[in-house]
Amino acid sequence: MVENVIWPAYLDASKTRAEGRRVPRDQAVDDPTVDEIAEAVQQVGYDAVIERDKTYSREFDPRGRVLVQGADDATKNDLVQAIAAYVGILRE
Repeated sequence: MVENVIWPAYLDASKTRAEGRRVPRDQAVDDPTVDEIAEAVQQVGYDAVIERDKTYSREFDPRGRVLVQGADDATKNDLVQAIAAYVGILRE
C-alpha cells in the first residue's frame, strides 16, 4: 500500500515554488490546515491520517502533515491538484 504525504506548504498561496508550493498560485489557498486537507482527501475518496506534530523540512513551525492511504491509482501530482481544488471549494 502506497502512502502519499501531503504537507500544508504544498497548497499554501503565501509560499513560492522554491519554498514548497506544488500547485499554481491561483489554485492555492492562504494558510491551509491539516484538518482542511484531510477533509479534502476524504472528499476525493481516500483515507486520511493526520499527524499534527510533524514539521516540513522547509519550515520552522510544526503544522503537521496528512498521510493519504489507498491512492495507488493516482500520481502524487494529480492527488495534490485534486486536494487543492477541494480545499478551495471548502473555503467558499
